[in-house]
Amino acid sequence: MPKLDQFFRIQEAADYLEVCRNTLRNWCRQGKNPEFRHSVHNWLFLAADLDALLRETEQAVNGPDSGPTPRRPR
Repeated sequence: MPKLDQFFRIQEAADYLEVCRNTLRNWCRQGKNPEFRHSVHNWLFLAADLDALLRETEQAVNGPDSGPTPRRPR
């Protein structure tokens, strides 16, 4: 299991993806993004999984030839 500092909490992940927390929860229920559960921090998301979701979304919207959009550092 990756270290805790490699994860985003749900609000941080939602801010990173620029969506609301409920949208992110729905995507997890639909299987679009994996989440990890932690007894203290509840829903956790790997940064690499969020980046992959962003790439998939951008390719769906802009086509397969679109390059990655740089994201702000956490």
